[in-house]
Order: sequence, then C-alpha cells, then structure tokens
Amino acid sequence: MAILMTGSTGYIGSYITEWLLRHSDHELALLVRAPDYDAGVERLWQSLQLHMNADEFHRHLDRICFISGDLAAPNLGISTADYDWLISNAESVLHDAAALNFRSERACTNHNLRGTLSMIKLARAIQEDHPLRRFTFVSTVAVAGNRPGASVMEGEPLDWSQPDFNPYTRTKKFCEHMVRELLPDVPCLVVRPSSVIGDSRFPETTQFDMVRALCALTDLPILPLDRDIRLDVVNADWVGHGIAELHLREDLEHKTYHLSSGSEARSIGEIAEAFSVSLGKRTPSFAGGLAVPFARTMDALARVSRLGPLRRIGALLSVFITCVAADMVYDNRRAVRALGSAPIPFTSYGPPLYSYAKSVNFQFPYRPLPESLDLSDVPPSPVQTMT
Repeated sequence: MAILMTGSTGYIGSYITEWLLRHSDHELALLVRAPDYDAGVERLWQSLQLHMNADEFHRHLDRICFISGDLAAPNLGISTADYDWLISNAESVLHDAAALNFRSERACTNHNLRGTLSMIKLARAIQEDHPLRRFTFVSTVAVAGNRPGASVMEGEPLDWSQPDFNPYTRTKKFCEHMVRELLPDVPCLVVRPSSVIGDSRFPETTQFDMVRALCALTDLPILPLDRDIRLDVVNADWVGHGIAELHLREDLEHKTYHLSSGSEARSIGEIAEAFSVSLGKRTPSFAGGLAVPFARTMDALARVSRLGPLRRIGALLSVFITCVAADMVYDNRRAVRALGSAPIPFTSYGPPLYSYAKSVNFQFPYRPLPESLDLSDVPPSPVQTMT
C-alpha cells in the first residue's frame, strides 16, 4: 500500500517527500506532470537535490511509483490503468500541490478548486474500495482572512464573512470546506503553513519569490511599514517535517494544525535589525503611512507589461506588503505540542539566505542526474555539508 501524494516536485513538497523517504518505509505514489518514468525521475531529482545526493536518490527510487497526471485535467489526467491501481493500492492521500498564484483567479480555480475536487473524487473511490487511513490537505493560515492585528487560533472555524487576501487564499479556503463536506467518513487532516521561507540549517533554497521580495525590501533605505508589525515566517525544514509526521501519526488530537511561528513571530523592526547587523548594512527607517500608496504603486508596476524585472517585483511586493501590513499572527501551540519541536526564528537564518539568493541571482544551480553512481564529481547536497 502506498501514500498517494501531490506536489512532491514543489518547494514544500520536496521537504515532505525527503522526510517520508528517510523516516518511513512507506511506498510513495507521486502524481507528477511528466509523460513517462524517465521524465518523472528527472523532475523529482530537481526537487530533491537540495536534500540528498544522487546516490541516495537512486537508492530511494524503488519505493516510488510515478503517476503521470495534471491537477487541472479531467480525472487528474491519470490513465485508466493508473487510476484503478490507485483505487486498490493507496492507503492514504497527502494533497500538497496547488497554484501559488496571488493574482490569477483562473489559475487558482483550475488547479486549486478543480484539482482538489478531483482528488476528493479519487479519495471517495478509494474509500469505497477500502478504508482510507487519512486524507491530508495542505492549506494556508491565510484562509483566516484579512484581519489586521488578529491572533488566529488553530481551532477557529472558517469565517466566511472575512475578506480574502487574494485568489490563492480564497480558493484554499473553499478547498478546506470541500474536503470536510465531501469526505465526512474519511479521517481528514488540515495543515496550514504560514509564510514558508528558507531552511534554518543552510542558506540554499530553490524557492525565490518571497526571498526576492524580502531582499528588495531589505535594500530600501525606508521601509513602508510600521516597525512593530509582526511577520509570521516559518522555516521549510520544520514545516516539511511537520506535515509528513502529522500525516503518519495515528494519535492526533485535532483535525487542524498551524505550521507557523505563533507567538515567536518576529517584528519587522527585529528582522531589519538582524539583517543590518549581520550584513553590515544601515538599519532602514520606517514609514508605516506609506504602506497603502507603496502597495498601489507596486500594483501599477505589476500591470505594465513592458517593464520586465520591475513588473515582477511590482507583482511580488504589491501582494507581500498587503499581507505583511495586516500584522497577523497564527497560534501554533497544537503543532508544537504534537511535534515536540518549534520553528526557528527567521532572524537567525534569514541573513545568510539573503546573501545566498543574491550570490546565485535568485536561481538555484540545478545539476543533471548522473547516469551512473560515480559521484566523485557531484557536489554534496546542503544537508550533507552542514555542521
């Protein structure tokens, strides 16, 4: 029996997959957008080379079944033979894949809403064949809505009266609702990460969008934010481990967990000071009154098609400033208690991440998978080199 997982080739998904391969003996059935086995292997290697070298990657392949598919396609784009195999052989479902698009209703509707509905339909078919052990849905803390100054508890129900931040958070909220409403007889778990940025153990990363936004803000002499605003950033290594372990655990007390910084979330002022001290930069000034006009200016840049990099920065910062200015913190005591560990404060690992991202021009130096297991010329993964 296998864990059916989506999103294994994504950023958080790579951490979940790595943890399951190293800390469990489960077989994994991975839904990937790849036409054949070789393409699936190559896509997964791009995802996992941050975490392991090629030798270890090859050793894990006999536990992995690649299912060619697409969240936005009818029946997930899965062949009839593979669909029937999953119905007979999936013991649980871990649905992590999504369109992380803060501006496009179409992308979020197609991938998040339609994709999750298709995963629910497949789960229903599995449940009719044999009892599913668990359906885990990876959501986001931002389903709580735009509630400036709020501290959101893990046990709070969805509040449909609250305004949504963007299409991504809106569709994620409805996905949670569908999972609970349409799988009443299946043990369901909802995990909600906050802003997942970087790894507490090493500076390397393969996800640069939020890092690029932070770097752009760090380089400004004046930040259009109040210095006391709290920023709920959480390290990917804790989130990936948390999702994987909670999915496997049989003794969970709750159905919803926040993988967030909680009460340990640092303020913008604390983060800026930590960056300035570590990087030898001058601490920026703060001007909270500029948050709204700054976001509007960035939004205008995002809508101009010919500005190239400026357009991308505008798109990132217009969304980022809006979310940060809400000054929301998400309680994580359930998750910390269940996992026996807490996330690492961003102030301790953020500055090296800044330096790394700048050094590689916000592009991870992917390596092709060696044809043989002669790894004498292959650099080790960051996990293997950390002290």
